[in-house]
Amino acid sequence: MKISKIGVAAGGLTLASALVLTGCGSPSEDSGSSDAIITVHSNEPENPLIPGNTNEVGGGLALQSMFAGLVYYAADGASGNDVAESIETENSQDYTIKIRSGLTFTDGTDVTAESFAKSWDWTANADNAALNQYFFDDIEGFVYDDGETEEIESSSLIEEGGIEVVDDTTFEVHLASPEADWPLRLGYTAFFPLPEAFFEDSEAFGEEPIGNGPYKLDEWVHDDRISLVANEDYDGPRTPKNGGVDLVVYGSLDAAYADLLADNLDVLDAIPATSLTSFEDDLGDRAVNQPAAIFQSFTIPGRLPHFSGEEGELRRAAISHAINREEITDVIFDGTRAPAHDFTSPVIDGYSEEVEGAEVLEYDEAEAKKLWAEADAIDPWTGTFEIAYNADGGHEPWVTAVSNGLKNVLGIDAAGAPYPDLASLRTEVNNDTITKAFRTGWQADYPSLYNFLAPLYATDAGANDGDYSNPEVDDLLSKGAGASSVEEANQYFQQAQEILFTDLPAIPLWYASVQGGTSTLVENVEFGWDSWPIIYDITKAE
Repeated sequence: MKISKIGVAAGGLTLASALVLTGCGSPSEDSGSSDAIITVHSNEPENPLIPGNTNEVGGGLALQSMFAGLVYYAADGASGNDVAESIETENSQDYTIKIRSGLTFTDGTDVTAESFAKSWDWTANADNAALNQYFFDDIEGFVYDDGETEEIESSSLIEEGGIEVVDDTTFEVHLASPEADWPLRLGYTAFFPLPEAFFEDSEAFGEEPIGNGPYKLDEWVHDDRISLVANEDYDGPRTPKNGGVDLVVYGSLDAAYADLLADNLDVLDAIPATSLTSFEDDLGDRAVNQPAAIFQSFTIPGRLPHFSGEEGELRRAAISHAINREEITDVIFDGTRAPAHDFTSPVIDGYSEEVEGAEVLEYDEAEAKKLWAEADAIDPWTGTFEIAYNADGGHEPWVTAVSNGLKNVLGIDAAGAPYPDLASLRTEVNNDTITKAFRTGWQADYPSLYNFLAPLYATDAGANDGDYSNPEVDDLLSKGAGASSVEEANQYFQQAQEILFTDLPAIPLWYASVQGGTSTLVENVEFGWDSWPIIYDITKAE
C-alpha cells in the first residue's frame, strides 16, 4: 500500500501453504471494554472511501476499521478467518470459499457470497479504472486497461467464469495459474465485500461508506477527522474494546506530537524528525519503536528529460551512489531507519542483503561522478533535479539532505518540491502529470516479497507510479507467484531484483520502523506488523 508516513511477519507464503483456512479467530475478550472514544493520528484520504479504489494509508486505516474481509491479520502478521468459514483448494488454482451465515452490513442488508463476487468484479473491471484493479489480474477473465488503448472490451470476472457464486454463503474463484499464497492476500482492502447500496450510488457511498466491520461511520469532516463508532452487530475476531475512534488529520507531525504530549491525542503512529532524539525520554514506556514492513524510495519517471534509455540508466545509478544513506538515517532519523539493501523489507521471509547488483545502493562519490559524466557525454544535463513530497508527512528534512548530497557530489542544482498534502501530490502522480521525481514508498498489504515487487514494478501494475516495464521482470514475478514453495518463489523474486538494481525504477532509500507513542489515558496499545495500531483492542477510561 502506498504510504503517507514513514508491518513484523515471518512465514511469508507459509501461512497460506496449508491451503485450507478454517474456523474463526477468537474474538477479543470483553474485559476492560468501555464506551470511550479513542483518538488516533491519521491522514486525509486521497479519494472517496471505496475499498477497490483506496491504496494509501489514510483511507486504508479507515476502511480496515469499517470493513471485515474474508481474513484479517493479527499483530504478528498471522492470518486468521474473519468473514470466511473456510478457504479450500486441491490444486492452488481453484478455490472454494465459504462464508459465515447471518452477517450483515451496517444498513441491515446481508453479507453474502455475492457481496464479495460483485465487489471484486467491480474493482477488476477496466471500465471503473479502480486503483486496486491489479490485485485481480490473476483471476480468469481479467482484462487490464492501461488507459492508452483506444478500444478495449472490458470483461466481467463473473461473466467469464473467474468467479462463480454457488449459493448465498459459497463462491468459487478460478485463477489463471496456481498460486499457493493467494489466500494470504484476502485481508487486504481490495478484497472487502460491498453492499447493494454501493452499486446504486457509488458516489454517495464513497462519502458515507456502509461496511460490515468492527466500526461504522459516524461522521467524516474532511481535512479534520473521520469519526467511527463501534458496530454492535459485528460478530468476528476484532470486537472493539472501546466505543469508537476518531481518526484525526493534522497539518504536521509536530502538531500531532504536541497534542500527544498534552493528552489531546491518544495514539500517534509517526514521530516528527525534530523529536526522534527525545521521544523515548519524553514518553518513557509509552514510546513505540519496533520494526515494520515499510520501504521508502523516490521515483524518477522515465518520461522525464534525461531519464530514458542508456542515459537514464546511468543517471539513476549516479544519483543512487550519491546518496549517503548511512549518514541520513543516523543524523536525520537518529538511527530509527536502516539503509536499504533491496526493494523489500528485512521483516519479510526471503529477504537478503546479498542480491547481485545491490552495490548500486552504496555511497560512492567517485563512481557517482563517473556515471554522471558518462551520461553527460550522451546528452549534457540541464535544469534542476527536484524531489516532490507532501509537506504534511514530515519528509522535508530527508528530502533536503538528499538534495544537498546530489548538489555536493554531482555539482547540479537539486531541491525539494513540497506539496501541501498527500492528496495534491498523489493526484499528479496518478494522472501522470507530475514533471519531477517524487517520494514513494510501500507499506505491505500482506507479508510476502511478492507484495513489495509486483504491485510496484510489474507492467501496468496499480502502484507502478513510474510506468516501469520490463518483460524479464514480469516473467520472473509470474514464475514466483506460481511457485510451489516459499523457497522456490523467493528465488525468482531475488532474480527479479537483480534486474531492478540495473533499471532502478525507484531509488531505494531505507527501511522504516514504526516510531510512535500513546497518551496517558489509554492502555493495551499494540502496533502491528504493518505499522498500524490495533485499534479495536485499545482501552480508555471513560
